Parts: sequence; C-alpha cells; structure tokens
Amino acid sequence: MLYLSSSPHLDDHHTGQGHPERPARVLAALKGIEEAGLGGELVQLPPREASREELELVHAPHYLRSLEDFCHAGGGHLDADTFAGPGSWPTALRAAGGALAVVGALESSGEGAGFVAHRPPGHHATADQAMGFCLVNTVAVAAAHLVAKGERVLVLDWDVHHGNGTQAIFWDDPSVLYVSVHQWPLYPGTGALGATGGPRAEGLTLNIPLPPGATGDVVLAAFEEVVAPAVGRFGPTWVLISSGFDAHRADPLADLALSAGDYARLAAFALGFAPGPGRVVAVLEGGYDLDAITRSTGAVLSALLGRQYCPEAPTSGGPGLEVVRRLKQARSR
Repeated sequence: MLYLSSSPHLDDHHTGQGHPERPARVLAALKGIEEAGLGGELVQLPPREASREELELVHAPHYLRSLEDFCHAGGGHLDADTFAGPGSWPTALRAAGGALAVVGALESSGEGAGFVAHRPPGHHATADQAMGFCLVNTVAVAAAHLVAKGERVLVLDWDVHHGNGTQAIFWDDPSVLYVSVHQWPLYPGTGALGATGGPRAEGLTLNIPLPPGATGDVVLAAFEEVVAPAVGRFGPTWVLISSGFDAHRADPLADLALSAGDYARLAAFALGFAPGPGRVVAVLEGGYDLDAITRSTGAVLSALLGRQYCPEAPTSGGPGLEVVRRLKQARSR
C-alpha cells in the first residue's frame, strides 16, 4: 500500500507569479502516481495540522510564534527567495502534520510505503530561521517524532541543494544519520565533505558534494561504496527521504544530470536500507521542472513498493567519481 498525504485543494501558500516553488509542483507529483499505475495501492490520508508541541521538537518556540504572527499580519518576503503570506502558516502545518500522519499509518499497518506531497519544502529551515523557500522542516519534524519514541532514523536527502536545516538540527543527535547527496558549489553553500557531525554524533552526518554534470552512476556508486556501509553500521529503524527532484537534468535551478531512471535505482537502495516493510517515507522537497517531477515521483514510489517502473533510462558518464573515492578513503580511516 502507498499511504499518501496531500491536500492541494487546501494549499494557500502563494509565492507570487513566476516563483519556481508553486502549487503546480504538487499536482505534478500526484500525476506521477497516476501515470505509474499506482492508484490501486493508494490510501489517501485526511489532512491534519501539526501541533505546536510537535513542531517544538524541532523548532524554537519564539521562531514559531514570530512566523505565525508574520503570516497573520499579511506576510511578505522573509529573504530574497522565501515568501510567506496569510495562508502559508496553515499550509506549512499541514505539510508537517501530513508527514506525521503517514508515519502513524505505517506504524499501524506495518506494510507499504509513504509519500508526503505538500508544500512548501522544508529541509533548509533551521530551528529558528526560514530560508530557501522553506518555513517548517517537515522531514525533521517526522524524524524528531520518531526519535522521541526511541527509533533510529536515517534521513536520506537527494535534493540537489544541501539540507542545511536538517543537518544543523540533528548535528549532535546520535539517533539520526543524515546523508545528503547534493551539487557543490550551490546554494546554500553548506554540505562540505569535512562536515561529519557533532561530538556525540561524529560520523553521523555524511555529505556527498558532487560537481555540476554528475550523472546517476556517480550517485549510485556513492550509495554502494559510502552510504551503504554507513547505514549498515548505524542500523536505522526508519528511513525518511528528503525527495527533491531538482537533481534531474531538466531542472532549471541546478546542474546535475540525473533522470527518473536514476531515482528509481536510488529508491530501491533506500528500500533496502529499511529493516522491514512499512518503514520508508518519501517527502517532496524541491524540483522545479513539472515533467521531471511527474516522471521521477512515479519512478521513486514504484521502487518503494517493489515495482519496476522506469520512464527514463538511467544516466552515466558524468564527473564526480573522484569525490566518491576520496570520501570512501576518508570514511575508512
């Protein structure tokens, strides 16, 4: 079964004409489910908002109060890229609440996979700052909820931009392994090879910064040679995926060269990282080419359900293998 949280009819987060982070992104993701033929396995969960207590597992109370007040006062630009309006606060609450609802459904069923298709994305939001289109860190809220229950969580972030917010939130948390594959250099400028975690969680941040033009075979090599051993040592009980699709070669905001076929292979790896069924949730992050979102969503969710669906061939031949080799050597010392 595919447990889905999505409520585009309630999406009141308006970013303005021409902004790449737009409501059509969620509709494109839902179209991917349909095109992959997954409708028969779909369980649509009712929308719910995360509570203040649930958000405060991740975010500072003063930040949440100020963001809510800012939105209720009419909103505006939080930075050059990040906008919030009157409807942005409840929309962000539904994104975080949707992730928690999917986790709860999987806990109850013990089977299938989950998908959270909401806006805005979240992985740039820190404990006390909105940035990079992000207001509330949806993946971090779900991960913190699981950690509070004694779980060990792998957060696997393949958005093309480094998830600085997620990294910072779990920097010194021994219950979370944060893995990011991202383009370097690129916004927000974090995610260097040498950033590996705090004193209580040394080695539990794993950054894989890849050069422009890197293809799917490079990311797959990183998963095989670097990520898999780290996951094996950590032993997660849950896998949460920050599933941005802006590493796709068609994306207008970045320069990696993946395809939907590559995402299918990465998702199959992610499924293998889970200890059993019902323990993997994909959360929509970035991705700004609508067709790429559609194809990649269908490929990822099919793989998480153990199905073969490859609307585009995997890619190969790009740069970046030297980064993987260097990281493998560093991690083996």
